[in-house]
Amino acid sequence: MNRVAGPAAGAMAALLRAPSRWRAWEWLAWAGICAAPVLFGSHAALINEIAILALFALSLDLILGYAGIVSLGHAAFFGTGAYAAALFAKHVMPDPLVGLAVGTACGALLGLLTSPMIVRGTDLTRLMVTMGVALVLLELANKFDALTGGADGLQGVVMGPLLGRFEFDLGARVASCYSVSVLLVAFVLMRRLVHSPLGLSLQALRDNPLRTMAIGLSVPGRLATVYTLGAAWAGAAGALLAQTTGFASLDVYEFHRSADVMLALIIGGAGWLWGGLIGAIAFKLMHDLLSAFTPQYWTFWIGLFLVVLMRVGRERLFRPASWFRRGA
Repeated sequence: MNRVAGPAAGAMAALLRAPSRWRAWEWLAWAGICAAPVLFGSHAALINEIAILALFALSLDLILGYAGIVSLGHAAFFGTGAYAAALFAKHVMPDPLVGLAVGTACGALLGLLTSPMIVRGTDLTRLMVTMGVALVLLELANKFDALTGGADGLQGVVMGPLLGRFEFDLGARVASCYSVSVLLVAFVLMRRLVHSPLGLSLQALRDNPLRTMAIGLSVPGRLATVYTLGAAWAGAAGALLAQTTGFASLDVYEFHRSADVMLALIIGGAGWLWGGLIGAIAFKLMHDLLSAFTPQYWTFWIGLFLVVLMRVGRERLFRPASWFRRGA
């Protein structure tokens, strides 16, 4: 029996570990992403925006794609991280890495405080609550203009050199390398998380909450945990935006922030981390190209693309993407 069970158990363990292994195409993709700020230095500002949106999309994918928590107010955490990092740099110390940690922690704290309103609600309730939280924070930021700058924004944010050596330049070369590096670290950590027992239980919870409760797993606890983690990474994305632009305004809390990241995730596909990266790249490139080609009607073309994408089906339009999705 032991001789039979031993190889069978080993084969089963290898089968369970297989999805968490890095594929060759993933290594190549990340090599290209990390080399982009150097190879395309003239487009460093755009690369920086893509990296920030990708991190923001990853944080939403964590709570939507893996836990099934629908949110239309994810900008609440993004904006909180942005203002926290900007205020910290202006009034405490300008070190970028410490400010990034502060923005991440503030996003996580907000996620933890608002998680009780999320874990016990239905999808419609969650939509309204998340959007309401973002709107409340927007009005608070506008009300306390002495602290946040109100409609004029928080100006005069000057960041210190990265790692004490690399000054942020006007060409955004350092900023793009910084954002891409943070994105890589976040992707590795999230990838480890979604393939951990917690991540697998979240996917089971997303597919069948009643069955998850029946086997004795704490549904509210897991939802609160992943919601806090998603909020933390959204706060990190907001902190990156404030640090690399030297500015934070009410725009970081606006509804279009939540809508843009949702669109990016829809384009790339929720429930696999590469979807956030692919969607962010596609959305930002379409935005940049279409707004240059037709500044007044670029939203029409993006809307038409989304309609076709949903009607025809993502797998039919981008069938090769399904090959990469396996085990992602």
